[in-house]
Amino acid sequence: MAAGTKKVVYAALAGNLAIAVTKFLAAAITGSSAMLSEGVHSVVDTGNQALLLYGMRRAKVPADERFPFGRGKEIYFWSFVVALLVFALGAGVSFYQGVHHLLYPVEVEHPIVNYLVLAFAAIFEAGTWLVAFKAFRAKAGSRSTVEAVRRGKDPTDFAVLLEDSAALAGIGVAFVGVLLGQLTGDSRFDGAASMIIGLILAATAIWLARETKGLLIGESANREVVAEIKRLVGSYREVERVNEVLTMHVGPEYILANISIDIACDVPRSRAHAIMDELDVRIKRADARVKRVFIESQNVC
Repeated sequence: MAAGTKKVVYAALAGNLAIAVTKFLAAAITGSSAMLSEGVHSVVDTGNQALLLYGMRRAKVPADERFPFGRGKEIYFWSFVVALLVFALGAGVSFYQGVHHLLYPVEVEHPIVNYLVLAFAAIFEAGTWLVAFKAFRAKAGSRSTVEAVRRGKDPTDFAVLLEDSAALAGIGVAFVGVLLGQLTGDSRFDGAASMIIGLILAATAIWLARETKGLLIGESANREVVAEIKRLVGSYREVERVNEVLTMHVGPEYILANISIDIACDVPRSRAHAIMDELDVRIKRADARVKRVFIESQNVC
């Protein structure tokens, strides 16, 4: 796993841990539902970063007899667990707190404390978001952010970015909720803000789970990778037809490729084997993520 990716996760972990403590203190002092929801949000995010780090470490365990292709998919599994935690704990608790405070309003005291903590949290979250965004855009290239998320193969990149984006949105909602409650004297605005924060977290969790699911069950490499493999195979005049190129991400930096071709019947067996050996080397050289290549000739001469 790239050092830059770990840097992003560590930055998010440290930031969320510090923010969680200050939000809970503010919630205890002021009685704000939105601030309590934000505290839960930060705790969930902190646990998520810890799980992502664990998944990154497990994904690097070498291949063995039981897992001949390694454990690269563990990062996909733990990223999916992160999505479930965001939905079940973050969104669930926040929405519940919001409903509870709507039914049983509690006046928010010392609102200035909330403003100070939210400002502090916004600075920390903006910093970690910027680190995550720069790392994400560096890998995204010319793709738009939405397309890069959809086609990304390392969930740690977009997981941290999505969580930090949701955190910044939640801080904004909490600020508006506390402010409206103070200006109108109606503390139900605070509960409504908590519910909106829950909805933001739910949307984030659903998006993250959707993107991670494909990788977990065996998503193919991006079309540029497949196109380059087809180009390399088709560059041999002895290859009459490329039947199919099947690829799968075993991990963010591990692609498995299975290629079916038809080699002309008049090509000597020794030359046919030489072509396959050359292709194995050229494909791996073209993209270092392609670790294993299986080539078969299907035509019967």
